Order: sequence, then C-alpha cells, then structure tokens
Amino acid sequence: MGANAERPMAWRYCGNQVKLWRERSGVSREQLAEESNYDLETVKSMELGRRRPTYTLLNAGETLCDARGMLLAATAFLKPEKFPSHAKEFMAVEDEAIALHAYSALLIPGLLQTPAYAQALMADHCPPFSDDVLDERVAARIERQGKLTRNPPALFGFVIYEAALRTLVGGEEVMKNQFHHLLAVGKLRNVSIQVLPVGRGAHSALAGPFILLETPEHQHYAYVEGHESGMLSTDAERLSVLTQRHGMIRMQALGVEDSARFISTMAEAL
Repeated sequence: MGANAERPMAWRYCGNQVKLWRERSGVSREQLAEESNYDLETVKSMELGRRRPTYTLLNAGETLCDARGMLLAATAFLKPEKFPSHAKEFMAVEDEAIALHAYSALLIPGLLQTPAYAQALMADHCPPFSDDVLDERVAARIERQGKLTRNPPALFGFVIYEAALRTLVGGEEVMKNQFHHLLAVGKLRNVSIQVLPVGRGAHSALAGPFILLETPEHQHYAYVEGHESGMLSTDAERLSVLTQRHGMIRMQALGVEDSARFISTMAEAL
C-alpha cells in the first residue's frame, strides 16, 4: 500500500484548504510558518497532507487569511484516530466478541492496563506520538476496558508470560499499581488471569502473543500483532494451530489462584 493511502483523506483535504486560503489571501508559506511557529518543511507537509494539520496551523491560517471560521471548522475532522489503522478491524470484532482468550508474552494486555501503564508504554512509542494522539490513544485503550464489565458479560481468559510482569514499564510504582489492578480485575466472575512462569512451555511461550475471539454468531477469529502490523484471520488451519497452542500454554501456566499469589508476591517486592 502506498504512503498516501495510509494517511486519512481528511489530512489531505484540510491541508489543501489551508494552502488554497493562504494563496487566495496572498500569504506566503514563510509567513504561515512564522505565525504558527513551525518550520517551513512542517507547514509544507501539513499542506500536502503528509502530516495531520494541527489546531495551531489552522488557527494561524484563520488569523492571517481572515477565513471567518472556515479553517477552524476543520478541527472536528482532524481528531486523532483512536486506534492504529492495522488494528481497527480487530477492535470491531473485539467489541462484539462473547469470548476472548489472549496470550501476552512481553506486555500486560491492553484490556488489563492501568492508565499510568498505558501512558508510560505509549509515551515511549517510536517514532513519538504527538501529545494529542497520545492522549487519544490512551483514552481509547481505557475506554475499551468497559467491555470487561458490560452486560451481558463476555468471557475473558488471559495468560501472561512472566517476562511481561518483570518489564518495569513506567517504573516500580506504576508496576505495583498495575499488579494490584490485575488482582482486582481477576476477581470478576467472567475474567481469569493466569501467569506462565519463565521456564515453562518455552517453545510455545516464545513464539509470540496472540488472541482468539468468538462472536455472537460463533464465528471464530485469531489475531496476531507485530511491529506496526496486525492480522485478523478466520483461516481454519491457523485457528487450529493457535487454539492448540493456547491450550498447551494454558495447561502449563499457573492456576488462577496460584497466579494471583504470584502477582501479589511481585507487588509486595516492589
């Protein structure tokens, strides 16, 4: 897929409107850059839709071009996307799923993250998110967690590799609160949380994270995510392999009560 196809049409349209208003008003790109406190290349990228036009740029354009609110009106169409493009289809399936079973190898699953953990994790994203994108992504992740207590309840099973618990995302205090949150969520009747200790099921554990889902129509999906990519699949062979692998991982993991004690011990150690 080409680079332009990855960028929302709203970026290109709104950027072009800024350019048209600027040229119509006899304002140079240098003047707009100075007014908005951006460098010339950044302004050019926004006008061409390579970057998302910001409120700061639109407001500067309003001031210089006397656009009578027409440029600022674009802000409603330029809100950051809640989820990365590769994950949108998965999020739609997750939202309606009646059962979700996840194995997480290196990070706490998104549905179980505290706001502080999610904030610390996304703040280290490379390349960095802008502040508004960061805020939108964190809020969206926490909003997703409402599904855990929604009625009618869905069934959730999480297996977390010990390495994910040992990774100090955000530091000791953030992780300690994260552990207590896991213990609280694990008390929900429709949620099970298991820990797979290091050294158990090494081959299956190291193959990477995945999620299995079932919809109200009993359609089954598997989702595997990587660097800036994600694949949602209904392929029978893939589903069979990952279902078997999940079963093996779950058998090798600690039981729910032993897992809670394991997490509690780790919290006390911080």
